Amino acid sequence: MELVNYLDKHFLTKEQLIQATQISELQLQRYQDEGVMPKPSYKLNIQWDCESFFGPHSEKQAVEYFAKGYASWIGIIEAKQDFNSIYQCFGDRYKDKIAQLRNLGYESSNLKFSSGISQHIEEEWQHFIEGTYGLCTRSGLPEDIATKELASIEINALLTQDTLSQKQIHRLNRFVDLLDETSAYFAPHERSISSRTKLIDMPRREYNLGCAI
Repeated sequence: MELVNYLDKHFLTKEQLIQATQISELQLQRYQDEGVMPKPSYKLNIQWDCESFFGPHSEKQAVEYFAKGYASWIGIIEAKQDFNSIYQCFGDRYKDKIAQLRNLGYESSNLKFSSGISQHIEEEWQHFIEGTYGLCTRSGLPEDIATKELASIEINALLTQDTLSQKQIHRLNRFVDLLDETSAYFAPHERSISSRTKLIDMPRREYNLGCAI
């Protein structure tokens, strides 16, 4: 039940998403077929077995879970309507977030965020549509995706160093905190192998980041 409790707290079922956006199940499927709406991040195949005075009874149920932010993304789909405009909106929001983070001092020399940004966004779009970012970010939306990617790249780069200076530890601390703001908590069975454990929990323990200067 811990898995179900986690999903019910942090995600919307397909039925809840449809109700929140006032679209039909057929519309949702059409948006997915057109490649503009992400797939569910989780799908539970549930087997119910019941015993009672009247004898045994079994039922099967499939439940799909979507990131809560996808309700607002459906609003984007309905406003923009065509693939190119929807994709452009994703890319613009992604780049705007990177620029905002840069202005706040979260800089990166990685070419993914400069000369390679167009190709990088194409790759990010594919992960977005597959529902991957609905699983590993809190909202599943472009702003959280951009933040997670930038922070993850910089944290990984720092962790490859044999030793870190105090300045580098301070930088690590900032990016770990940034990632913490957007990273999902992950389902119970995923946490030990998740990016949250690898890039947030472990660095904080190893470098005592709460005390970083």
